[in-house]
Amino acid sequence: MRILIAEDEKDLARALQAVLTNAGYEVDTAENGSIAVDLAKAGRYDAMVFDIMMPVMDGTTALRTIRAGGDYTPALFLTAKADISDKVEGLDSGADDYLTKPFSMAELLARIRSMTRRAEGYTPHRLTAGSVTLNVDEQELSAENSVRISAREAKLMSYLMLNRSRTVSTEELFMHVWSDEQELGPDVVWVYINYLRNKLVSINADISITGDKDGAYRLEENGGK
Repeated sequence: MRILIAEDEKDLARALQAVLTNAGYEVDTAENGSIAVDLAKAGRYDAMVFDIMMPVMDGTTALRTIRAGGDYTPALFLTAKADISDKVEGLDSGADDYLTKPFSMAELLARIRSMTRRAEGYTPHRLTAGSVTLNVDEQELSAENSVRISAREAKLMSYLMLNRSRTVSTEELFMHVWSDEQELGPDVVWVYINYLRNKLVSINADISITGDKDGAYRLEENGGK
């Protein structure tokens, strides 16, 4: 699992990186919220940990920016403030949990494990991108028109919509959508990408899926191939 740590206190950032690496996580660090936003856009993380008080861009602003891009990666705030209003503001900005400094590393690890367990089975019931809405439960894709899609198409489309702020590889899509059918092989991703492309055209969507066979894919508004 890969963790993003945004913390401007260098000693604490190094300590967090050492503890998480020792626990088996891959860790990227950012010294302010702006760098964290850029890292979140460029890569896929299983969890994110943000200090609230950071230079350039604070943690709440950074997380709001990441959430606005469609990234729902579990996030935890570290805060030196104990006021309930500060904690509420952090949760309202999109955080899943928070820890008040000082905290124990054992508790931080437990909170991260809890967040990632919950996230493994979580998909919102309704997703939007541009003019397109995906009703996950009903397996219906709609814009100017509506079309029913298969369960596998819905799972693929929801993953693309949840990660629309970045490109996702064929291998990542295959592992997420077809983890129970490994014998099919990654070529099935290209087949289903084309199914979805045709259905986006049929509903007059203003988004498209860019990318070529065996490469990486991304949802784009008003363009793409």
